[in-house]
Parts: sequence; C-alpha cells; structure tokens
Amino acid sequence: MSQQTIIIADDEAFLAQMLSFNIQKSGHKVFIARDGVELCDMAAKKRPNLIITDYQMPIMNGLTACIQLKQNPITADIPILMLTARGHRLSPEELSQTNIRLMMPKPFSVREVIAQVENLLHAAQTALPSGESPT
Repeated sequence: MSQQTIIIADDEAFLAQMLSFNIQKSGHKVFIARDGVELCDMAAKKRPNLIITDYQMPIMNGLTACIQLKQNPITADIPILMLTARGHRLSPEELSQTNIRLMMPKPFSVREVIAQVENLLHAAQTALPSGESPT
C-alpha cells in the first residue's frame, strides 16, 4: 500500500509519539494533534487518509471533534479509529453523528492498532465513491 497520511490526536505525548513511531515504521506519514480543536484544524488542512483519536482530551474531547469532522464537507469522509478508556462505549446515536469506524480500548496492543490501521486504510481505498453503484 502506498504511503498514507494519518493524524493521531491524543494529549498523552508518550502514547502519541509511540504510535506515531510505529505507524511511520509501517510506511505512513503521521501528524500529531494534542486536542480536538487542533485535530479539526489539522484535518481540514492535511486531509488525512485516517484519524486516530483518543476520547478524553482537553479543550475538545474526541467525540465532539469527530462530530465536527463529520459536519465539515472537507473532512466528512475521513475514517476514524477511536481509542477509549476500557469499558467506555458510545451510543448508536452518537456513532451515527461521526465517521468512527472502530473503537479500541486502552490499554491496547500496538501491533493490533497497526493491523487495524492497515485494515481501515485498505477499506477506505477500496470503497466506492458516494453515489456510484457496483458493476
């Protein structure tokens, strides 16, 4: 798979750096945001292929950021992987307002996150454009 751009949004600097390092090792370009506001601004400018965000962040939490990303036509189709505290769940109504494709509990296996990143990137690349029907 060709190099893809990924934004990681997490206020835990060590976790963001560790994920960034490992995702870059798998051949992708990574940018780091420290909160939901920075994530939304960065996503509109960088137009990443995937976003990984924590739920709990200062200034604007991950859910609010994901809702804003879905409402912005520039970022509405970007798939999102959300990292959450163990046991935290979002309601179907909350999920329907976002483009969250997968939620993973913390703590997590870096290997599993990388595998899911590749799965989500592959699924996004093979998805048909909106309104186009399969032949």
